[in-house]
Amino acid sequence: MDYDKLLARGYENLPESVKESERFNIPKVMGHVQGNKTIISNFTQICDTLRRDIDIVLKYILRELATPGDMKNNLLIMGSKVSSIRINEKIKKYADTYVICKDCGKPDSKITKENRISFFKCTACGAKYPVITIK
Repeated sequence: MDYDKLLARGYENLPESVKESERFNIPKVMGHVQGNKTIISNFTQICDTLRRDIDIVLKYILRELATPGDMKNNLLIMGSKVSSIRINEKIKKYADTYVICKDCGKPDSKITKENRISFFKCTACGAKYPVITIK
């Protein structure tokens, strides 16, 4: 066998987790519906992955889903039934807007406030642009 065939065969035998080249993967929400409430158990883990404050992400998600909610004992409890697909879509939208750099596509960023304007600052490429934050 020649080198290319061996390389192809070796690549086919790799597990899927090794083949993924993206280092930034947002965990999918884990939770359940209890009565007319939705309980998410891994919201703090999602916020840790995004490297954003829980209160800010919570406010954004609740506003986007137009539902009341609160954090209790590391659980996000929403006041209505919401599908995990919709919650995941809103978290992805938050990441695209406030976490992932529009110039280089990397998640290495932070939100800073100068005077009364909030800025998105990418620590990977140095890009900086104003963003509208949730009040």
